[in-house]
Amino acid sequence: MKLKEDMSPLLLQVFRSVVWVYSVITFLPWYLLSGASGNLARAKRVKARTVSGNLAGPYRAVNSQQRLASLLHEGVDTLDKVFEYAVVHFPERDCLGTREVLSEEDEIQPNGKVFKKVILGDYNWLSYEETFHLSQRFGSGLAALGQKPLCNIAIFCETRAEWIIAAQACFMYNFPLVTLYSTLGGAAIAHGLNETEVTHIITSKDLLQSRLKAILMDVPRLKHIILVDIKTTSWPDLPRGILVHNMGAVQDLGAKTENVMVSRRQPVPSDIAVIMYTSGSTGIPKGVMISHSNIIAGITGMAERIPNLNENDTYIGYLPLAHVLELSAELVCVSHGCRIGYSSPQTLADQSSKIKKGSKGDTSMLRPTLMAAVPEIMDRIYKNVMTKVEEMSSVQKTLFVLAYNYKMEQISKGYSTPLCDRLVFKKVRSLLGGNTRVLLSGGAPLSAATQRFMNICFCCPVGQGYGLTETCGAGTISEFSDYSTGRVGAPLVCSEIMLKDWEEGGYFSTDKPNPRGEILIGGPNVTMGYYKNEQKNREDFFVDANGQRWFCTGDIGEFHPDGCLKIIDRKKDLVKLQAGEYVSLGKVEAVLKNCAFIDNICAYANSDESYVIGFVVPNQKQLTTLAAQRGIRGSWEEICNHPEMEKEVLRIITDAAITGKLERFEIPKKIRLSAEPWTPETGLVTDAFKLKRKELKTHYQDDIERMYGGK
Repeated sequence: MKLKEDMSPLLLQVFRSVVWVYSVITFLPWYLLSGASGNLARAKRVKARTVSGNLAGPYRAVNSQQRLASLLHEGVDTLDKVFEYAVVHFPERDCLGTREVLSEEDEIQPNGKVFKKVILGDYNWLSYEETFHLSQRFGSGLAALGQKPLCNIAIFCETRAEWIIAAQACFMYNFPLVTLYSTLGGAAIAHGLNETEVTHIITSKDLLQSRLKAILMDVPRLKHIILVDIKTTSWPDLPRGILVHNMGAVQDLGAKTENVMVSRRQPVPSDIAVIMYTSGSTGIPKGVMISHSNIIAGITGMAERIPNLNENDTYIGYLPLAHVLELSAELVCVSHGCRIGYSSPQTLADQSSKIKKGSKGDTSMLRPTLMAAVPEIMDRIYKNVMTKVEEMSSVQKTLFVLAYNYKMEQISKGYSTPLCDRLVFKKVRSLLGGNTRVLLSGGAPLSAATQRFMNICFCCPVGQGYGLTETCGAGTISEFSDYSTGRVGAPLVCSEIMLKDWEEGGYFSTDKPNPRGEILIGGPNVTMGYYKNEQKNREDFFVDANGQRWFCTGDIGEFHPDGCLKIIDRKKDLVKLQAGEYVSLGKVEAVLKNCAFIDNICAYANSDESYVIGFVVPNQKQLTTLAAQRGIRGSWEEICNHPEMEKEVLRIITDAAITGKLERFEIPKKIRLSAEPWTPETGLVTDAFKLKRKELKTHYQDDIERMYGGK
């Protein structure tokens, strides 16, 4: 979508004439040197085809029509071998990096709240060889503490280098690794630990204090807690029989001769590597059983789609490692000898909430070339930058808008804009360190406006991916030469995709102009199923006549003529209104989230009613400015609760819905403004920032009754 060019037609014509002259002069040498014709051809070529001739599929990438890929390197068929391969080929290369904490201090905010601020130093690095030895000693130490091969062990920890060290130890010694989100509630944590019958858990001091301690009495099998923190702390008030160890002490135990000499039981490809508990967007979390061969197939498909991936790349890790997107991304990096520097959402950029003003955030220090993000984070960056653009002087704003629109036209033709990148977008690009060459978005659909903005302002391609925990995060990734938006690309070389007719929703493979239906993903990356949940396994997984394993995603997609997939709906998000119209709640939210006044939105519809309602987390800066213009004063909570503000935001939302071409019955008729942001800590969204509709409905039950009952 072009930005509005707010300047006189005469000046606009002069600018376009200058640009035209510049383009004519530079076009021929640039065209010959840049390979633009090849880029355009790659972007427009057919990327996947149906292998059966049937419009329903299955569809495969053009370079895996005969056979799906399952191995990165010949003979490297388990995750311990993946790491051993990396150590042999990149022993002295930096592997895992952690920033030194120089100081911490409490900073009192104007509203009286206290925020902890940090000043961080340089990154300290472990080489691949050092990381391997630490993992080996840790695995040996766990075995000495009584952890048995093929018996589950849990990790409940923030994203950090120790997480990967512990995971590699478990892969080496064939301890199936149970992963749990650090933001899960107590009941969900206890459920996961009890269901998997763990006796050992790897965690941090903070999480033991804030989350685990309260539920230890509910987990009777737990005997050993291993803390990843360097400093040892005594825990006198834990239940009897639970021993607390320090990671370093366990590694020292593992380094003893009598423990090193004990032979380890190496995994085979079909062994469980990870039991990954989902974030529970629809209820109690389910444990997905992922074999070594599943993960390797998944990362094989992902790695093939990332151009020129090699040991000179730097990846920034900050998403939860308990999420399949982050774990897969980091294993892709390890398999290619990249270095991984660790961060957190609170320390990512110079302006992040925990970074003391004037000091550097992690992207400025690390300057990563590779980065994965969920759409929620990209949406925030987009809105923050566009808010700053609105605050620019008229000259600066005009230059930015003209450059933005010019570049959008150029990249749609397959051309680059080095002058614009250097003169206009360099400062925006520096927000992520200035070196980013690939951005990968996953976890939820990314809006076309945000994707295009990231393409333009960060001067690098944004690959939108689609996958689920049940498929190791692998399904599709758009090619980085393809600058179209709103699509998730062609199937990866490890996957094939079929469309299944869904009569109730009105989606069929015979639909024109494109075949549509429920997305089914098949391939060696499709996991072993849910842990101790045969009923769900029968519902969601099946094996076809050729022995291929499939997962029924519940998402609705359509295939475009070039073999790229677009996600257009979700079965669970479809609600039938009183008059018989079907409303896709996800579609409504995707359109409205681009509105500058909205930080987050949950659409809701009751089948007994005739209209849609919504819960909205408004953008504080935009709403506060609007309130001041309307003469409304008060605290943030008072502004959000003011009936006049609800009406104003509803009017703005309605305009955005009409612009986004929503149907009349899809537009929310009433809304509730929430002063409280939705974070994983509030329990209203998952760690990947997906809406927890059940929890949101419960949280806003009184408002639902008011909006539908006229109270």
